Amino acid sequence: MDKLIADANKQVLVQVVRMVQKQGLRGSKGGWKEFLNSHDKQFGAGLSDPAKRSLEILVAFLQTFTQEEDLKFLGKMIRRHKEHIAMSQYLKYNPDGESPQQRLVRLTIEHPQFMQNYSFPSHGEEWVMVPLGKTSTAMKSTHMISIDCEMVLCEDGTEAVVKVCVVDQNLEVKLDKLVKPNKAIVDYRQEITGISAEDLEGNTCSLADIQKSLKTLLKHGTILIGHSLYNDLRVLKIDHPRVIDTAYIFKFMNLPIGFSPSLNNLCKSVLGFEVRKDGEPHNCLHDAQAAMKLVLAKLEHGFDDPITIAAKTMPERDLAKLLLHRIPIDVPYQELLNLFPGEHNIDIQTNLRIKGQSYSTYAIFKDLEMANMAFEKIQGQELKDNIGRRQKLTILKTSKGRTITVCICKMIDDCAQMDCDLLKKRPAQDDVNEPSRQKLCLQQCDHVKEIERLKRELREREDEIFRLQKTLVALTEEQGI
Repeated sequence: MDKLIADANKQVLVQVVRMVQKQGLRGSKGGWKEFLNSHDKQFGAGLSDPAKRSLEILVAFLQTFTQEEDLKFLGKMIRRHKEHIAMSQYLKYNPDGESPQQRLVRLTIEHPQFMQNYSFPSHGEEWVMVPLGKTSTAMKSTHMISIDCEMVLCEDGTEAVVKVCVVDQNLEVKLDKLVKPNKAIVDYRQEITGISAEDLEGNTCSLADIQKSLKTLLKHGTILIGHSLYNDLRVLKIDHPRVIDTAYIFKFMNLPIGFSPSLNNLCKSVLGFEVRKDGEPHNCLHDAQAAMKLVLAKLEHGFDDPITIAAKTMPERDLAKLLLHRIPIDVPYQELLNLFPGEHNIDIQTNLRIKGQSYSTYAIFKDLEMANMAFEKIQGQELKDNIGRRQKLTILKTSKGRTITVCICKMIDDCAQMDCDLLKKRPAQDDVNEPSRQKLCLQQCDHVKEIERLKRELREREDEIFRLQKTLVALTEEQGI
């Protein structure tokens, strides 16, 4: 293990140390911060970001782990992160070698929530890690399969897989199995799964049997597809390096930042049909086929522009926030309250999303109206993000006298918010009236766009007047008038 750690590069070890922190693991000298306090008398835990510490310190910390279970975890994490970096390096030096399928793998891996959701405890009991194999060979594979699972609630409070369906890119069934959990079941969730205790009578298929079948299907770099796939992989206890998550590969116009659409709503928006009607139980096979159809549609038609999700009204609590980002990691999140002077019913979310040398978080307000009012009060340059949400660059002076620039972004664009407001104000309508509602919403969106166009035109004219005034002043001074 010492050799495996010593041979790994810094980029790999940084990710492994972060994972160790997340899992709360402790070596012979304690956790990461305790180790820093004892190992480095000058900086101690005051400089705790693993990316800012030397390779030697990262190696020394990881070498304090001696328990067999911890060593298994470290070994698996090092190998997995090496594979991800090997894939990135392959594409860096073979830029023409990225297939359309691999691009979707990359979009999945680069999604802001990927590390949070796909960091599995794959060192644990019963877990299986599917090896990537030779990078150059695996990366050339364009073979794809799609998976969906149904889960039941067990007596110990965990979920267990009870059915697995897999289809290939021709939508042909490769696996369709009921699985008997090895733990007592307290809720079959029959209204969702469509599975009862009677369905499992006499069934002998185990999780290990399913894992063995999937390892065979996933060999040689096969890409695994699913919607919110991490949920399926977690109950299957499988860690696979090449994945496409259909919740991650599209951009959404009218969903709050950090939210994903349901498979049903995504299919309705992209493919034009629902997987199931409201209240119907899931069909595992249909869901696996739907995820594959989404990927095939993405490969054929691109869908690179943001799409509007045909969703019901979103809870106001999900909209009553502002996203704060581009914040240096050494600035305490508590100081972000100073961005909103005079606002009392506001909290800063403590679950920080760290990326490199900066982080992002949310300012949470009492309601949507307060969030909108706070945004309008912010002084700063206004911009639009890549899907049309308004954001402002503003200045924050920290308690240490440092001046930083913070970006404050609304959760959804104004047209999408109009859609939500319209749905809240109008009573439920039959489908026959749906076109009228959509027409009214589109008209209001057109009005917003026209107002934005006029604002831009006004700013351009103001700039032109300012330039003419400067020219006039210069000419006046030159002529001595």
